[in-house]
Amino acid sequence: MKKGLLFVVSGPSGTGKGTVCGEFVRRTEISLSVSMTTRKPRPGETDGKDYYFVSEELFLKTVSNDGFLEYAKVYDHYYGTPKAPVTTKLAAGTDVLLEIDTQGALDVRREWPEGIFVYILPPSMRELRRRIEGRGTESREAIDLRLGESLKEMERIDQYDYCVINARAQEAADSLTAILRAEHARVGHDIHETIRAYKEEIRCYTHPSI
Repeated sequence: MKKGLLFVVSGPSGTGKGTVCGEFVRRTEISLSVSMTTRKPRPGETDGKDYYFVSEELFLKTVSNDGFLEYAKVYDHYYGTPKAPVTTKLAAGTDVLLEIDTQGALDVRREWPEGIFVYILPPSMRELRRRIEGRGTESREAIDLRLGESLKEMERIDQYDYCVINARAQEAADSLTAILRAEHARVGHDIHETIRAYKEEIRCYTHPSI
C-alpha cells in the first residue's frame, strides 16, 4: 500500500490560510490533523474535533514519550501535534494536513523531511493589513507589530517547497489540490514495488499454471 503524504501549510496571521485549508479539505480526501492543548475548551469547541484538550501532566508525559511531531508553549498553555494519529493515517495510505505556524512546520520538517511544505502568502502587505484591520480586534500599533513579525516570518519561506498566493480562497485551494495531485504522481522509491507487481502480473499471464 502506498503511504499517504504529509501536507504542511503555514502563513502569516490574516493570510486566510484557515479558509483555504478548509476548502482544500472539502474537495479532497485529505485528513486534517487535530492538535493537542492544555488550555480549556472555548464555547462551541469539541474535544477531538477542534483540539484534544488534556491536562498539563498528560501533555508533558506525551513529550517525554516522544509523542509529538512538534510542540510549543504559548503564553501559559502548551500546543502540539500528536505523532501517533498522523503516522497511523500515513501508514494506512491517508494524506494528512497540518495547518501550523512556521516554527512548528520547521520542527516537523526535521522530524518528517519527506513532508510537503507549503507557505500561503497574501497578495500584498496592503491587503494583509486590510484583512487584519477588518477583524476590528487590534489597535493600529498591534497591527504594525504583527505585520513586522509577518515579514520576518516570510524570510524563512525558502525552507518550504511551494508558495501559494491567496488572492481568492477558491483559487488558492485549487493550487493546493494541484500540488497534492502532482506530488502523488512524483516518482518515488516505492515505484519499484509497482514495477515488480507488473512483472508478476505478466509472469502469471505467461505461465497461468504457476
